[in-house]
Amino acid sequence: MNIEIITTPTKDLLESGFGNYKSCQNVLNSIQRMGHNCRLRSCRTLLDLKKVSWRNPDLVVLAVKYIKLDCGEKVWLSEFFSQCSIAHTGSSRHALEYDSNKALAKHYLKRKGIPTAEFFLAAVGQYRQQDKLPIEYPLFLKPNLAANGNGVSDLSFVSCYKDFNQKIYSLQKSYGEPILVERYLSGREYTVAILDTAKGPPIVSGVEIFPPISDKGHRILTGKIKRDNSEALVEITDNKVKDIVSKIAMDAYVELGAEGFARIDIKADSSGKLYFIEANLVPGMTRESSYFPEAFRIGLKQSYDETIAHMIEHSLNNKVPTSPSRPPHLPTNMINHSMMPTYGPSSSTKMKQDDDTQ
Repeated sequence: MNIEIITTPTKDLLESGFGNYKSCQNVLNSIQRMGHNCRLRSCRTLLDLKKVSWRNPDLVVLAVKYIKLDCGEKVWLSEFFSQCSIAHTGSSRHALEYDSNKALAKHYLKRKGIPTAEFFLAAVGQYRQQDKLPIEYPLFLKPNLAANGNGVSDLSFVSCYKDFNQKIYSLQKSYGEPILVERYLSGREYTVAILDTAKGPPIVSGVEIFPPISDKGHRILTGKIKRDNSEALVEITDNKVKDIVSKIAMDAYVELGAEGFARIDIKADSSGKLYFIEANLVPGMTRESSYFPEAFRIGLKQSYDETIAHMIEHSLNNKVPTSPSRPPHLPTNMINHSMMPTYGPSSSTKMKQDDDTQ
C-alpha cells in the first residue's frame, strides 16, 4: 500500500498532534516495517495538499488536525481528504472541534450525562467581584484552546481572588483567548488510550499519571513536566477504578463521534469521584514517551509497532469518513463577547507548540 504521513511545521501551533519530526519518523519507520511504501510529507500550502491528492495514496496518516495558511485560514485535513475520497486516519473535522476546544467538549458531554467537573470561561475584567465567581475556590486555570500543558503551571491553582485575576491576566495576555476555569480536582489523574481495530471491539488501556510534587505541595501536570518527561505512568491496579475510567473514556469517545483512536484524560476529586477532563483525538506518537502508545505498552504489553499496525489496518478497512456540514459551537450564553476576544473552534489564535506531544 502507498501511505503518506501528513504533517506541518508545528512551531506556531498550540494544538495537539503526533509531535515533532522525530515522532512522525517513529510512525513512518513502524509503517515501513509492516511492508508498506510510506513517505513523510510536510505541507504548508493548499497546493502541497493538492499534490498529495493528485498522487492518490491508499491512505494518508494525519499527524496534525489542520494546516494554517499564510492568510490565517485553517485547512482541516480530515475534511480536505474526505472531499478528495482519500482514506485517512483519525476523526472527522466535526469531532476534532471537540479536541481543539475544551469547553465545547465539556459542555457537550455534560449534557450527555458524562461526569464533568464544574467549569466556566473567563476573561480579564469579566468578574469584578469575588462573590460573582460561579464556582468556589480552589480553582484551576488554563487556556481553553491549548494542549500539551501549555499555560499550565503551579500558578494555575488559585485559592483567592488576587491570584485568580493575576492568572487570568497572564494567560489571556500570552494566549489571546478565553480562559478555562475549572473546579480544582485534587485526586488522582488518569489517561485512557482507545484504539479501533479492523476486526473486533476497540482496544482500551488506561494508566495513572504521577507528576512530581511541586514546591507548593501539588501534583500538577505542567507543560514543563511534560517537556522534561519527569512524570511517571503506571498501570492501574484497582480493577474498579480501571473499569470506571475505561467506561467514562469510551462513553466520551462514542458521544464525541471520534474514530480510529484517541486519548481521554480523567481526574478524581478528593473523594475519589472521577470526571472527564479533555479529549485528545490526535495524540502524541513519540515512541517510549508519548502517553498514547505508552498506555498500551504499560497496560496491555502491546508494542509500539502493534499499536501503529492496528491504527493503519483499521483506517485501510474503514470507509472514507465524511464530516457534517456545520461544526459544533458553544452556546452564545457561555461567551461574553464584550469582555473577551472573538473566538470559536476555527479561530486563528496566536499559538506555539512544544517540541514533543504527549
